[in-house]
Amino acid sequence: MKTLRRLLLIAVGLIVFCACTVGPNYKRPDVSQITPDDWRWKTAEPKDTVPKGNWWAVFNDPVLDEIETYAVTGSQNLQAAVARVDRARAAAAMSRSQFFPELSLSPLFKSELTSASQPLPIHLPPPMKLSSVHQNTLSVPLDLSYEVDLWGRVARSFEAKQAEAEAAVADYQNVLLTLTGDVAVDYFIVRSLEREAEALGQTIERRKESVRILNARFRAGAISEVEPSRAQTELSTAEADLADITRQRAETVNALALLCGKPAGSFEIAEHTAAAQPPQVPAGLPSTLLERRPDIAIAERLLAAKSAQIGVAASGYFPVLSLTGRAGYLSDEADRLFSINSGVWSFGPNIIMPLFNAGKTAANVKQAEAAYMEALALYRQAVLTAFKEVEDSLAQVVQRNEQAASVAKAAVSARHAAGLLKVRYEHGALSRLDVLDAEHQALIQERALAKLEGQRFVASVRLIKALGGGW
Repeated sequence: MKTLRRLLLIAVGLIVFCACTVGPNYKRPDVSQITPDDWRWKTAEPKDTVPKGNWWAVFNDPVLDEIETYAVTGSQNLQAAVARVDRARAAAAMSRSQFFPELSLSPLFKSELTSASQPLPIHLPPPMKLSSVHQNTLSVPLDLSYEVDLWGRVARSFEAKQAEAEAAVADYQNVLLTLTGDVAVDYFIVRSLEREAEALGQTIERRKESVRILNARFRAGAISEVEPSRAQTELSTAEADLADITRQRAETVNALALLCGKPAGSFEIAEHTAAAQPPQVPAGLPSTLLERRPDIAIAERLLAAKSAQIGVAASGYFPVLSLTGRAGYLSDEADRLFSINSGVWSFGPNIIMPLFNAGKTAANVKQAEAAYMEALALYRQAVLTAFKEVEDSLAQVVQRNEQAASVAKAAVSARHAAGLLKVRYEHGALSRLDVLDAEHQALIQERALAKLEGQRFVASVRLIKALGGGW
């Protein structure tokens, strides 16, 4: 249809011609003034979508690798994040559709009979009167509607929705990084609890033997009842501590099951095969690593969306031009419907000119500008939080290593002292209570070392997470 083609050409021409957009053009903010000089921070260019790989592989632990795979494929939180990405992209696609004319076909067939007694605005003198009329209406119209984006309202709306979609992708990366980080932390806590349980188990066996020997000596009258009673107290205390450690391990394993999308109680961890030492952190970490942090990317993309919303609000100051058109066929008989004489068309602009709205548009612009300033402050806060978390994690890695080294020496010394006192006890130079005290101190150091070893791995995981997924 020539007429329809003309309408489409006019609409396309207006699309090309109308490229004016109101509102500020977004520019990534410079935050170098709030970051440390030695980090050499530059204008942020979020790189959260850069593949980080399986960062947990640096721990060289195949059991951890397997559990991380379970989590990435089975986490319900991660699947929800994927759905949010799809929803945000669909919203952006809906906004993009406003760049183009909307066409609709609405064929109609109607058969009607008018009344001979219907009321009329004028009185017909006799003998004039109405008669019933039967009429068929067949219509095949193609309707066109299009809002000409004179001031960039549609462009800014699409810009905002596109930024929000990118923020949803960054949110997915954030959920993924949090998920894999939490899995690694819980996994190393489980291993730490196992080492504590192992130390307690060995102590319990030694104390059972001590209780047996001391009870025998008490029954023989060689010692008082104090020594076997004290030994039994130490044994029962260790057994209670082991029961508590077993409970903590079960709860942590259940937490891992939840992260992996598996029912609690049906999830178990294979035998311990973890690396002896956490990975070494290289010196001189560049600030570009922080650009991979998803939370910074989310804040930056939402800032861009708020900037575009200023333009959407500012477009309310200007007229809205819409084009509507219709072309098709109209007839009362089917055999004449598509004839040349049955063709109909209409085309015309519709302009809405804002004249007075009691400051509504100005308030909308002010509201959008305030939302942008809020997003800017949140973005800067995200950058500051990133540096804090990195510095905290680096301090934890260094201090946990030093603390673990000192406690390891203390544990060796305590176990050595307990061995020396046991020899003296066997030669009759000391009471069994002195040996029990020494073994108690050795157990305290061994449990502290087990906890610190786990905390060393946890500190490494948190540093990796703070850097956006490894170095």
